[in-house]
Amino acid sequence: MELREPEAAGGSAQPEAGTAGARVLVIDDSNTIRRSAEIFLRQGGHEVVLAEDGFDALAKVVDHAPELIFCDILMPRLDGYQTCAIIKRNPRFAHVPVIMLSSKDGLFDKARGRMVGSQDYLTKPFTKEQLLRAVESHRRDPS
Repeated sequence: MELREPEAAGGSAQPEAGTAGARVLVIDDSNTIRRSAEIFLRQGGHEVVLAEDGFDALAKVVDHAPELIFCDILMPRLDGYQTCAIIKRNPRFAHVPVIMLSSKDGLFDKARGRMVGSQDYLTKPFTKEQLLRAVESHRRDPS
């Protein structure tokens, strides 16, 4: 599977440098987690795009060009590791930080996330402060 851009895409969907809020994509099959993240991020002044699974996310990455992605690990059809790997293989989005979300706090899960290109790992349930701190940390230092 490959992440492809539409043939007739004109212009860039990249946000202008210096804008206050980030465009953040939240990928999670749990409606509760998606909505909580959306509320917290909007309260922090960020633009939020939601996806309910990996396939939905791939289309939204191309359409919305997020600056940061939160991606659940355990999802049906296309899991978070596969989703992250596909996003990172596309040169246009390889630089976009991906933070894996999981209810497990295991060393193996964190290592596997790093292997597919994720920058960080956040354990669910997360607080508003943890989520916003992750956004600010990865906007300043996208390593």
